Amino acid sequence: MKVPQMIAAEFRRLFSTRMSVIALIALVAVPVLYGGLYLWANQDPYAKLPEVPVALVVDDEGSPATADADARNVGDEVADELIEDGAFDWHRVSADEAADGLADSSYDFVITLPADFSEALASIQTDAPHQAEIILETSDANSYLAGTIGEQAVKTIRTTVAEQVGREAASLLLDSISTIRGKIVEAADGAQQLADGTLTAIDGTTQLGSGATQLADGTAALASGTRQVADGSAALASGAQQVADGSATLAAGAQQVADGNAQLAASADRVGSAVGDAAASVPEARAEIADRLTAAGVDQATIDDVLARLDPIGDDIAAGNARVQEVVGQIDQLAEGSAQVASGSADLAAGSADVASGSSTLAAGATAAADGASTAASGAATLRDGIGTLGEGLDELGTGAQTLHSGLADGASSIPDSDQALRDAQAKTIADPVSLETDALTEAGNYGAGLAPFFAALAGWIGIYALFLIVKPISRRAITALHSPIRVTLAGWLTPGILGAVQMGGLFTVLAVTLGFPMTHPLGTLGVMVLASTTYAAIILALNVWLGSVGQFLGLVLMVLQLVTAGGTFPWQTLPAPLAALHHVLPMGYVVDMMRQVMYGGDLGRAASDSIVLLVWLVGALAIAAIGVTRMTHFRTLRDLQPSLIG
Repeated sequence: MKVPQMIAAEFRRLFSTRMSVIALIALVAVPVLYGGLYLWANQDPYAKLPEVPVALVVDDEGSPATADADARNVGDEVADELIEDGAFDWHRVSADEAADGLADSSYDFVITLPADFSEALASIQTDAPHQAEIILETSDANSYLAGTIGEQAVKTIRTTVAEQVGREAASLLLDSISTIRGKIVEAADGAQQLADGTLTAIDGTTQLGSGATQLADGTAALASGTRQVADGSAALASGAQQVADGSATLAAGAQQVADGNAQLAASADRVGSAVGDAAASVPEARAEIADRLTAAGVDQATIDDVLARLDPIGDDIAAGNARVQEVVGQIDQLAEGSAQVASGSADLAAGSADVASGSSTLAAGATAAADGASTAASGAATLRDGIGTLGEGLDELGTGAQTLHSGLADGASSIPDSDQALRDAQAKTIADPVSLETDALTEAGNYGAGLAPFFAALAGWIGIYALFLIVKPISRRAITALHSPIRVTLAGWLTPGILGAVQMGGLFTVLAVTLGFPMTHPLGTLGVMVLASTTYAAIILALNVWLGSVGQFLGLVLMVLQLVTAGGTFPWQTLPAPLAALHHVLPMGYVVDMMRQVMYGGDLGRAASDSIVLLVWLVGALAIAAIGVTRMTHFRTLRDLQPSLIG
């Protein structure tokens, strides 16, 4: 018998009865039912999330109004945004309703915004900041993945709220910085004005110092002059007293005057001349004192007071002078007649006493004026020294003001100037500094298309495994009639291989047409599925040839191993080390990878490398099966005569 004849004989056996036909059709449909139904059910579950019922409990009491912000309830704002977004089937209910709904599966999970939610968010502006809390309640009795989805929902809410709060906080900070910058600029301008004013004050102080120096020099000269006046006045008082004493003596010895009238006349003339000179110098001294006090900057009231004290002395001196002159006249007359001498001498004694008294008063006033002038001179000197110290202080103040201006100007320049629009943009960037831009080298399209390579590969193994339940691995008749192990092996492989190709064709139709999964290389995808099916057929054939029904069972075990090592859902790198090692050995992982490359438009060179691995498995399995068939054609073992442990 030739290979086609052996294949035809097996097909005649499979189609011999109605039940065998039904069984064959059912087994051929297994991959289509398994892969198609599962992928149909999971075609795009994320698009159905808006139909997932979720309880939303808002207990938020809001934050009270403050001087800087109005009253606000962030919980209500978040709830409104969630309901409007429609990512889930939100139900805003009370805490009791949510708990009951979670217990009876009315809601898959519950999200609660507690009473202090807004207050906690607002605490960022206080001295006791603390985190706001979002409470997630799940029940794995409803769905384990519902809890996972709920966690992702909470993370999304948390990110949104954090971004909003961060944007508001950053906006407040930037506004404060802008205000501070404005104040610093104003302070810098003020410091410059202070520095300019200090320079003006320094110039004025220089002029004031010059005037104070002149004042000090003038008051010193005034003090010296008034001291001389005081000394002269003391001498005048002493002389006047002597005149008074002489006049008294004259009066007492009026009778003796007659004998020395010539001498008395000469003395009287000298006294009259001296007193006249003294009286004439009083107005000049008065005018000089007034001028010196005025030049020293003494106020007019003080000057008038000093002059008022000096005027009586001047008047007394003038009166004394008149009297002296009168006495002189009398003495002159005395020279003409000694009869009048006694009477004139008495009058002269009285006038001389008045002159002595006035001269004493003048001396006391002149001494007081000298003391005042000395005090004024000392004060003027102190003023001059103080103005010098003031000038030094103003110079330091000007230097400090200029340094302050420079520092404030540098500080202001280091803070960028911005308007409200720029600050809003900066606050938005600070709150969400990183944007996500995805660029997929290849893209499946949806969740179902992403799982299709794995479940197509798995469905191919299940389909071949099911076919070997009714398809005979090796025809005993052919083994007996023929001594060509290769032809027998090929016939035993091609029969399930052809049926597996039919299975893969049906599954491909479901994926590409019914479910509409995008396929970059559709023919390549079909070719990979057929290659995978025929490779599986060779592997299970070899197990059956060598181990019989036990080999069939090992095919199930091998399927389980490949189910967890193929990397169809999670990346294979997440597997434990022993399973990760099997990933690089077992064929299903290569089938999954090859289908991804041809379906999503990936690396065709990588797909070619995967196909080489499958061909190695295919050829190796056929070779092992052929060796087993060779053994069966030449030998019979005790195992061949014993009944199978399975079936």
